[in-house]
Order: sequence, then C-alpha cells, then structure tokens
Amino acid sequence: MDRETRLKRLKFRSWHRGTREADLMIGGYFDAHSATWSNADMDWFETFLEEQDVDIMAWAMGVQPAPAQFDHPVLHAMRKMDFVPVAK
Repeated sequence: MDRETRLKRLKFRSWHRGTREADLMIGGYFDAHSATWSNADMDWFETFLEEQDVDIMAWAMGVQPAPAQFDHPVLHAMRKMDFVPVAK
C-alpha cells in the first residue's frame, strides 16, 4: 500500500473511534503529527489503534503506564496534549 493510501486509512481509523473524546485525542494527534512519521512510526500507530480507546487514552494522559510495546516516541508526543482544541 502506498504512503498516501496508508495515511488516509489511518486518518479514518483515528477519527472514527466511537467517542468524541477519543476522536479528538487520537484523530487530533494524527492530524497534527502524521505528516512527519516514518514507515516504522506508521507501523507502530497501526498496531496502537488496535487497542481499546480507554487504554490508549489512559496511556496518553499518564493515568496508567503503557505496556513496553507502546512505550514509543509517538506516544510520548501524544502525552503533550498540545493538539487538542480547547473551547474558550
């Protein structure tokens, strides 16, 4: 699969998680950072998206420690939460 098709697929999966909170966190992160990902980062993110939203959100917010396989620079960047829009 070419890079563009793969990114479109990941974008859809990132923004259609099932809850608005997960969509904003995972989809927002994808939109903000995916353009710079390597193929290895995309591989990792594809595997990451297979996990439950509640787990992803807990790992990203630092509420629970991430399993070793998900302790990755992509998750570390997600923890900054600088991509989530805040209503004023």
